[in-house]
Amino acid sequence: MKILMVCLGNICRSPIAEGVLQHKANAAGFDWLIESAGTNGLHNGEQPHHLSQKICRQNGMDISHQVSRKVSVTDFDTYDLIFAMSKDVLSDLQAIRWNTSDAQKISLLLEQTHPGMRMDVPDPWYGNEDGYIEVFAMINAACDAIINAHQNNKLYTPYG
Repeated sequence: MKILMVCLGNICRSPIAEGVLQHKANAAGFDWLIESAGTNGLHNGEQPHHLSQKICRQNGMDISHQVSRKVSVTDFDTYDLIFAMSKDVLSDLQAIRWNTSDAQKISLLLEQTHPGMRMDVPDPWYGNEDGYIEVFAMINAACDAIINAHQNNKLYTPYG
């Protein structure tokens, strides 16, 4: 299974989501490749935000090796599932490429914990550490739901 986590700049939310889901997949014994990207490319080549790294480190995960990159058209063919952190990111993904087969693999991350609610993972970029703690908790719960759903063959996709 190959999963892509996507936010705007790929330095705050999606690196946390990549780290958390990869950690949980490894612990569950799943041979998954989890990666992340951003839709705007403004931080290409950068490491995750220092507070994203700090929050992950405090939870036993090192995401310092990650490097920001922009989503590409080929990602839609490469990945089995693509999770957008927010509705604006989902719209950006649709503008990059959207077809019937893509609809089966792309959804908002929080659809895993709040099906049908179309909730966003808030962008902590402009806030303090508390925002990153809140974002980590939301992402952590969604990643638990992904692991549990996969184990039970009931992964929620709004279009599938």
